[in-house]
Amino acid sequence: MGVTCQGCQNGEDFPVPFTMAFHPIVDLAAGEIWGYEALVRGVDGQGAGAVLSAVTEANRYVFDQACRVKAIELAGEHLPATSRARLSINFMPNAVYEPKACIRATLAAAARVQFDPRRLMFEFTENERMGDTAHVANIVAEYRRMGFMTALDDFGAGYAGLGLLAKFQPDLIKIDMDLLRGVDSSAARQAIIAGIVGICRQLDIAVLAEGVETEAELVALRAAGITLFQGFYFAKPQVETFEADLKLAA
Repeated sequence: MGVTCQGCQNGEDFPVPFTMAFHPIVDLAAGEIWGYEALVRGVDGQGAGAVLSAVTEANRYVFDQACRVKAIELAGEHLPATSRARLSINFMPNAVYEPKACIRATLAAAARVQFDPRRLMFEFTENERMGDTAHVANIVAEYRRMGFMTALDDFGAGYAGLGLLAKFQPDLIKIDMDLLRGVDSSAARQAIIAGIVGICRQLDIAVLAEGVETEAELVALRAAGITLFQGFYFAKPQVETFEADLKLAA
């Protein structure tokens, strides 16, 4: 653990106080809450934009690390000890200098609150342009070697699409809400989503549909073979709270 990097030497705090909201991910096949995604919020409940607008090139490492620690601390405090739910944390690939070095604060936080690090999943978004895909592939590979799940968020809405799956395979992809919106009445969307599910099945990648808002969308997505879901149809994100009273059947 002697590896150090530029970011680890920066002891400055992120200039804007923030907390986390948690959005449940449900597994309808198992009839249970599969996990929770941690989402940045202002300390007075403001949306993520109020916080993210303060992220700069100079402080993105500090922000990325602080988000991980805050999410894990809240999970350790509020998730029941008997829960098997995963904690999904968004990260910025450009804020990870070296995976093994940059994970130390994450592991320390998990140990401090007795949260099993094997329940962690790290999401990166397709909407962020990746100048160095080899660097991202290295992060994904290292995280998987360390026992974490990895997820590609906003799939179908970003810069690279299927090209990213050809370069590296995360454990899970999250189909973007714009692609699934109105899927129940769109043969084109149904065909595209069925194709994504088929490709991921061959690559042994789990598929999650995010942003589900209606029962009709849910029925169509279940018909495509998807079992993992996230969206307002089930629950809205709750600040510093892990929602447990959900409808877990279509």
